[in-house]
Order: sequence, then C-alpha cells, then structure tokens
Amino acid sequence: MSNSSAISSRFHVSERRVRLSSKAQGSWLRGVRAQRTLAGGVSSGLRRSAQPFPLYFKKGRGARLWDVDDNEYVDYMLGWGPLILGHAPQQVNRALNEHLLLGHTFGAQHDLEFEVSELLTQMIPCADSVAYANSGTEIVQVALRLARAFTSRERYLKFEGHYHGWDDSVLISYHPTEEELRQFGDNPVSAGAGQRSGVAPLVAQWNDRKGVEQMFAQHGEEIAAVICEPLLCNSGCIAPEPGFLEFLRDITRRYGTLLIFDEVITGFRLAPGGAQQYYGVTPDLATYAKAVGAGLPLSVLAGRAEYMEMIASGKVVHAGTLNGNPLALAAAKAALETLAADNGAVYSRMWELGNRLRDGVVSRLRESQIPVIATGGGPVFQVLLQTEMPHTYRDILLADKALYVDFAVSMLDEGVTLLQDGRWYLSTAHDEQALQDTLRAVDRVLC
Repeated sequence: MSNSSAISSRFHVSERRVRLSSKAQGSWLRGVRAQRTLAGGVSSGLRRSAQPFPLYFKKGRGARLWDVDDNEYVDYMLGWGPLILGHAPQQVNRALNEHLLLGHTFGAQHDLEFEVSELLTQMIPCADSVAYANSGTEIVQVALRLARAFTSRERYLKFEGHYHGWDDSVLISYHPTEEELRQFGDNPVSAGAGQRSGVAPLVAQWNDRKGVEQMFAQHGEEIAAVICEPLLCNSGCIAPEPGFLEFLRDITRRYGTLLIFDEVITGFRLAPGGAQQYYGVTPDLATYAKAVGAGLPLSVLAGRAEYMEMIASGKVVHAGTLNGNPLALAAAKAALETLAADNGAVYSRMWELGNRLRDGVVSRLRESQIPVIATGGGPVFQVLLQTEMPHTYRDILLADKALYVDFAVSMLDEGVTLLQDGRWYLSTAHDEQALQDTLRAVDRVLC
C-alpha cells in the first residue's frame, strides 16, 4: 500500500463516505431529482465534483451552515469567497429588508449608486471612479475592453493558473493538466470544448521576470494589458515574490501597457483596500466581485480617471440591465461600512485567527507524518499536501490532490465544510469557538 493510501485508510474515508451518504440522504435524493432537469445537477460546473456528492443547504448563520438533513458545519467555503461577514450578517440583512419593499431594480438611478461609489473610491488606492456589473467574469471583460480601447492594441498577457472568469477570451491556461502541458508546452491551453479561437493571449509563468521580459521584448507593441491575481488565490494562494508586482508595475509603464489587478478574491479580503493596499503596488485598473457584495451579485471596475473617462464618455460601451441594482448596492454599502470601520480593525482579528487556524492544521498534519505546507494567510489560505513551497502554478501539480479530497471528506463527516481544492476562507464571523471546533475535528480525523 502506498503512503498516500495508508494515510487515506487511516482517515477511514470509505466508512466516512458511507456514513455521509446515510446522514445526508436528503441531499443525495435532491441531487438525483436535480439531475433530471438541471444540467449536471448543479448551477456551476465547478460544484459538480464535490465529494462524496454535492450537499444541499437550507440555512447559514455567521460561520456555520446547516444542510437539509439538519447537519451542522463550521464553514470555510463561504460561498467560494463572497461571505466576508459570514452568513446572513445582521447589518446586511437590515439594509436588504429596508430596500426590499422599495423595489428590487429600477433600471435607473438611485442614491446608493453614488453612496457606494464614494465609499469605494475612498477605500481603493487606484480608484478615481468605478463602474458596476454583476459578476467577476463580466467586469474583467469591461477592464480588458477598456485597455484595448485606450492603447489601440489587441493582445493581453496573463499568467498560467490565474482565473479571470469563464468567458472564452480568458478561460485560457487556467488549470492545464500535466498531459496538456507536455502537449502544448508554453502555448495557451483552452479549458474546455467550444471555446472560440481569437486573438490568443500571451501566457507567462507567475513570478517569472525573465519570461515576462521576453514576452515584452517580442510583443511589447501589441500588449494592451497585463492582468493578474496579485495573490494567486485560484491556484495555490501563491504570493508574488518580493519585488515582482513592482516589476510588473515598472515594465507596463515602460511599454505603455495597462496593469490590471484581478481582485475578485483579494479585494476587501486581505485589507480594506485589497491586495494593492496590502502589497503597496497600485495598478491602473482593478476588478472586484465576491466580498464587495457580501453574498449578493455585484462586481466593480475601479480605475484612474484618464482610463475611466472612456466609459464616462461612452467611447467604451459598458451596459447591463441589473448593473447597480439597489439590493446589491444596499448589501455592499453595509459591508463596506463594516469593513472600513475603525480603520479596518476587523482585519487584524481575521489575520490573527486565520494564521492560528492555518498553523494549527499544518502542525497536526505534520505530526501525523503527512507532507504539508501552507500558503496565503489570515482571511484566505491554502493547505497543500506537498513538501516544496510553490512559486508558479506548475509547482502545485506536485500536491497530493486525491489525499486532500479524502481529508476534506473526513472533515465534512466531522462537521467542517472545506473547498476540496485546498482553499480556506475566513470571515469576520469566525471566532475562537469555531477555531477550536475545527482543530478538534482535525484531531478526530487524524486519530
């Protein structure tokens, strides 16, 4: 038996899967019903692979979730990141209740539009003004369109493993397999069938200065924008190496290229001003979603006046029936005011609690002779079952993903929900009790 198989056996994963199937019968039956009429039985393809099967939830409060069979969980999925204040926070509920009876959407102007934009421009370093949409995918498309218009160039440069939404133009070289990397090398790799071929993006390795320099030496006059997750949350929470973001800022200025930070995850999660505040590097444009709506669909493009003027003047088309709807902006205002209060005091607590949780999980796994490292920290971190610290996406291909899924299934059986790719999200609602309950669950899994 391999070491991974032996460890997995010690988790008693087979028994746990049977037990989960028994105590989550309501979820299993709903999944069977959903598959009859809902493609794949889920509303987003990424949820289809959840093990042992996708659970159905009926209630969330604070840091906890309850499924349809009344099983309770400490939650570190947080809706894949939006729930920065936890589930159903009172301040957001109050704002929604107030506006719910006034109307759901107007397709016209209302005071929350400028009240929220004023908060955003105060909090985000690069924001002279903002524009609203409803999803991260949409707002990235607005940012890239704006960059093309401003520079009169067609191509953009992205990094392998970085996720910028599911549009054909950006779902490139997101999570290529080892087989695909052998087949395509450093060339762009589409993520699925049916994607349009157009002007292919340039794809570089994260933290690879020399590779970026070569791209600019060969294609500098073609590159409208460089886009990146400033902390690579979608593929291992890989931090930029010291000076790398500063290098991107410098080389884009030299070539007249716009620098775009995709802060859909890092925005309002690492700090009140997001990754650009945390790392001290200011891009030309930045995109936001997830935490900015605190659970409601909202995305934001923030940028310098000289770029955003192209949207303001109508030269760059930005449209959307539900853009800036009052319910999403009511939630955003409540969330932003909470996060900004007392100079962002809630962040020190999230960082302190998250780091203690991360270190407690890692130390327990190591004591059980499981190779493990952690990346990221505080409000979002990653647990990778490997020994080498990753610097690029390809480095995380060394991780034992199957074993981590077994660990996550075991934690689910012990009342803790985890994303099965290794990411952990914290909210302001997580507290000492949640931390201790989680670490005791790890102890039971490893016993």
